[in-house]
Amino acid sequence: MKKIAFLLIIGLLGACAKAPDKIAAADLGNGAYSGHSCNQLSAENLQISQDLANLSAKQKSAAEGDAWGVFLLGLPLSSMSGNDQEALIAVAKGKVQAIDREKARKGCK
Repeated sequence: MKKIAFLLIIGLLGACAKAPDKIAAADLGNGAYSGHSCNQLSAENLQISQDLANLSAKQKSAAEGDAWGVFLLGLPLSSMSGNDQEALIAVAKGKVQAIDREKARKGCK
């Protein structure tokens, strides 16, 4: 019985929202921003960085909510209610990396 309870707890903890800094960037490949000028890349980078900051704040809140939910009720409530922003953060991080690669390729400042 103890073994089943332990496995259940481990499973629930695995379903918790990750901290934003633990989320890996999605690979968008090369060429996603090849048609952009340096000015367009900078503007796009600024917008995505702001979006990423907002998503990270929501994700941090979801991770904290999940930790409390698991501690108090045994359920990751934030993840269960759709507050996990992991996929959106991964894509935003991937966009930032793709823009940085394109800026480096073009020699943008």
